[in-house]
Amino acid sequence: MKKNKSASEKVKRFSFPEDEKKLPWLRLLLEGYFIVDKGVAKAIDSEQKKGRKPACSKGCSHCCSTHKDIPIYPLEIAGVSWYAAEQLKETERETLKKQLAVFKKNDTCPFLVEGSCAVHPMRPMACRQFNVFGIPCGEGEDPYYSRRQDVMEPVKKHVDQAFLVMLPFYGIDKEPEQIKIIETGAFHRMVKELHGCNWKELAERMERLDRKKF
Repeated sequence: MKKNKSASEKVKRFSFPEDEKKLPWLRLLLEGYFIVDKGVAKAIDSEQKKGRKPACSKGCSHCCSTHKDIPIYPLEIAGVSWYAAEQLKETERETLKKQLAVFKKNDTCPFLVEGSCAVHPMRPMACRQFNVFGIPCGEGEDPYYSRRQDVMEPVKKHVDQAFLVMLPFYGIDKEPEQIKIIETGAFHRMVKELHGCNWKELAERMERLDRKKF
């Protein structure tokens, strides 16, 4: 009888070899995300051993459509923008461009295309860590406020490790300074809100790239 793989065993690092050679920051971001993904997977495995069943599953996008205060950091914005502009193809790309061009702060996440995250490999750490246990979310429900006990705690240890890997992007490459920033949580001062970003500029960038192709 074949044993089902645990969440930890399924985690893989996203890889874009050629682009990582050209864009050093991309490697930092992917390494950081890999660390966070491993932490999340371990946390899920731990909760499942306690008998708690994940409510989140493929195709579920409740949090994407209800949350309006998603934190995102400058390096993550670079990653999302790069992936949308350089990696998306055809129909999904056209739909995303239109959504980004007319996006307003109180709208559903602009990267939600037909119920799926168009930039899933580059989704922010906040999205990667948001996992719910028990019953699936109801229509319009934010379980962080309605049933906090069912929302997985942030994987702080792994997030700190991920930020340590990413800090050179911000010009912080000396170990003593890096450790101080991690210990004090000073890096959180760089955070922005995804819904507050000017995504129209990304739509324009995608359009310029598309014009060059034809």
